[in-house]
Amino acid sequence: MKKNILILILTIIISSCSKDKKISGSTIEIPGTQVSEGSVQINKDKNTIRERFSAPEGYTWAESQPGSFGYFIENFKLKPYGTPILKYDGTPIATQDVHEAVFDIDTGNKDLQQCADAAIRLRAEYLYKAKKFDEIRFHFTSGDLVSWNDYKNGIRAFVNGNSVSFRKTADFDDSYPNFRKYLDLIFNYAGTISLNKETKPVAATSDLKTGDILITPGSPGHIVFISGVCQNKEGEKLFLLSQGFTPAQSIHMLSNPFDKNISSWYRLDVNSSETKTARYFFKPTNFRSF
Repeated sequence: MKKNILILILTIIISSCSKDKKISGSTIEIPGTQVSEGSVQINKDKNTIRERFSAPEGYTWAESQPGSFGYFIENFKLKPYGTPILKYDGTPIATQDVHEAVFDIDTGNKDLQQCADAAIRLRAEYLYKAKKFDEIRFHFTSGDLVSWNDYKNGIRAFVNGNSVSFRKTADFDDSYPNFRKYLDLIFNYAGTISLNKETKPVAATSDLKTGDILITPGSPGHIVFISGVCQNKEGEKLFLLSQGFTPAQSIHMLSNPFDKNISSWYRLDVNSSETKTARYFFKPTNFRSF
């Protein structure tokens, strides 16, 4: 896909993560286009991001510390190459030409796991697998903190308008199915605004790492997360980006329609006034870290 494909964009769709209510930034749909693999080798028979996507010539994959959140994402299992993005109801979305991979993780059967929720989902799954249960805690947009430790002990949130109260109404249950119910609760009441507040700003491009997020907090806003980093001898970095979207759909890794020679890798700059991704333009640029 060439840069001049942008002149063929017919519609700028003002929508993204719907639970936050109001728009910030711009969502783009590019119909009827195909994404080239460019000069970057894609190992279609491999099953993780790190194995499937080679670094461009002159670059090598950056090392993530084993046991870290970044290592968890880079080694997350992918569905077979060419898998379409499916909505929560099992039907394919209209835009199937700006992604290169689909994460092998469920979306649920309700319209809940959207953009901020995709980042929350992977962060929570990482903490759950690492048995860091005390760190599994997220804020509702209202500011109320809801932890997995409280939820598994039977404490439930009761939402009445803008008011949230808590009381114990269930027995102890630390099973994974109950954990998924907890996450659905978080997805329903958290979003870009709350996630922006509970993450830290990244001040330098050199500090960006796998697991960091690029976020527009808003009503609605949007989030993509870094899912891979490579670097050349001069220290310049390129990045893979992944996301969820609305309506709730498969978590997927984006292609780069703006620079086909390095797609699916992106050049990023924390000081840029605007960052363009395949399905959303972030203005301003706002990178943050868990």
